Amino acid sequence: MARVGRGISIDFTSAHELAHGLLERASCPTGKEFVLLRDCKKKGLRLRITKVGGKHWQFETRIKGKLFTRSLGEWPAVSIAQAQAEAHRLRGDAERGIDPRVAERVVAAAAHLAEAEKQRIAKFTFAALMTDYAEQLEKLGRTSHAKVRGMIRLHLIEGAPPLANTPAAKVTGEQVTDLMRQLNDVGKKRTAGKLRSYARAAFEMARTAGMDAELPVHFKNYGVKHNPAAEVKAIKLDTDKNPLMPVHLRQYWHVIKSIPGQEGAVLRLHLLTGGQRIQQLCNLSVRNVRSEVITLVDRKGRPGNPPRAHQVPLIEAAQDAISELLALSGRGQYVLSLDAGASPLAAASFSRWAKRAAANVAWETGMDVPDVGDFQAKRIRSGVETTLASLRVSQDIRGQLLSHGVTGVQAASYDAHNYLDVKREALQTLFRFLENTNVGVVHTAFPRAKV
Repeated sequence: MARVGRGISIDFTSAHELAHGLLERASCPTGKEFVLLRDCKKKGLRLRITKVGGKHWQFETRIKGKLFTRSLGEWPAVSIAQAQAEAHRLRGDAERGIDPRVAERVVAAAAHLAEAEKQRIAKFTFAALMTDYAEQLEKLGRTSHAKVRGMIRLHLIEGAPPLANTPAAKVTGEQVTDLMRQLNDVGKKRTAGKLRSYARAAFEMARTAGMDAELPVHFKNYGVKHNPAAEVKAIKLDTDKNPLMPVHLRQYWHVIKSIPGQEGAVLRLHLLTGGQRIQQLCNLSVRNVRSEVITLVDRKGRPGNPPRAHQVPLIEAAQDAISELLALSGRGQYVLSLDAGASPLAAASFSRWAKRAAANVAWETGMDVPDVGDFQAKRIRSGVETTLASLRVSQDIRGQLLSHGVTGVQAASYDAHNYLDVKREALQTLFRFLENTNVGVVHTAFPRAKV
């Protein structure tokens, strides 16, 4: 149809060749709510003109017998050419039996998934994974959760913000290595090693969450498919155990045996129970004390494993020490305590007491006796191990006394014996050595069970 000239009224019952001037002067006749100005070039395209002057593009057709109407926007924001191009596209889809709404729903769903993935990635970062790992450790009763949190904050969130905010699923082994290298370069080799261990455990928790029903399902959201920290080479640490030599352990005993009060009782209990791990001994609960046995609780194990109970026999001198401490703890919860059992003795306080006692020792030196050097409380434990080895106490028995048992399938699955008898014999052997008395070893290896 030809264009409608100026001054000629528009026939809204017919289709027209649309032009800017025509659309500009078109208006809704008096008495009508709206009229439709149809395009003669693109079937189904029309401009809806309301009585208040609104002009809005529409496209209408049928797809498989069902009416399909699509709004294309306001004129003149959407030009005639733009409206015709979109009408042409929609008409082509309709003629091929394609409902644009179906395709658009697919596109919208894909966009929704992409946005959800974007939000997930932004939320489930390396720092978030490490934080969730620390929370899981706390739920499992692991004392290391506080150390993990402190390390995350200091060395990851504050020390390496870009890496902290990297999606956990996109962290690489090289990035973890670079983080460790930063610490190693400033002399924090041990911290770098610990951070690697924590990161490795956290990534492994996220990686296996889909196959491990005991892990929180929340860890699956990180989308971790491989463990980047497992690829990182461990930093070789220079051992700092530097155990006390037997002669030095004996000298230390002769000083602490005469220290009065709580301080002396604590130090004697520690040595006479074999130099147990300081933190575990400090956390000894009154309810875990029997007349001849104490039970220590190891909360440092791997995530997913329950805390381990470790029974340690009390020889007579150790019973005397613990009796003093129980009297001081009153009705409190903890045996080693500075506030009548309300809270456990801090490991730092214990170490300070041990170092103060060691300052009073005139350490023996000689051709076959190395200098003691810097005394640290943790050296007592390795000193006990060294002394028992020199007294021909077997490695298996030392393992039962100092390492909460030996490893292996047989030990884990079949061996339920508590070995209190051989542990007591080892401690009595140690005590006789400390007292300068004749040392005799009853067992140098486990007695074989009778079949």
